[in-house]
Amino acid sequence: MTKTCCLFVYRDNGPEGMEPDGIIESNWNEITDSFDEMNLREALLRGIYAYGFEKPSAIQQRAIMPCIKGYDVIAQAQSGTGKTATFAISILQQIDVEMKSTQALVLAPTRELAQQIQKVVLALGDYMGANCHACIGGTNVRSELVYINPF
Repeated sequence: MTKTCCLFVYRDNGPEGMEPDGIIESNWNEITDSFDEMNLREALLRGIYAYGFEKPSAIQQRAIMPCIKGYDVIAQAQSGTGKTATFAISILQQIDVEMKSTQALVLAPTRELAQQIQKVVLALGDYMGANCHACIGGTNVRSELVYINPF
């Protein structure tokens, strides 16, 4: 049986920043108020704080833990609320950086978003030695394959 967590954060012209001033609907009732409370690996925490995060946003407080615990998560929130970092942190917590093969795949609808996701993953995973590559349509497929499968 699949475990699913649904999160919807609605923001109604709230204050600047990442906290919503509106309604949060969720079937996940655990809220983690700090990154330290998430029991993330130390190198990942260093990357999170180096990136400039001090406290998890509303979506991060509710979505990172179910992702790490293996739930299928549907998270919807407005732009700028921390969704990319949410799934990047979840992925980075679960990968084995010693294994030099593809362990996660993130699909993005645009070249720009794919490149943004790559930058976030590389920045957050910097102290872990994590690697990330954005495969973009219209580029040399052979060079992409060499990058994602170096052996």
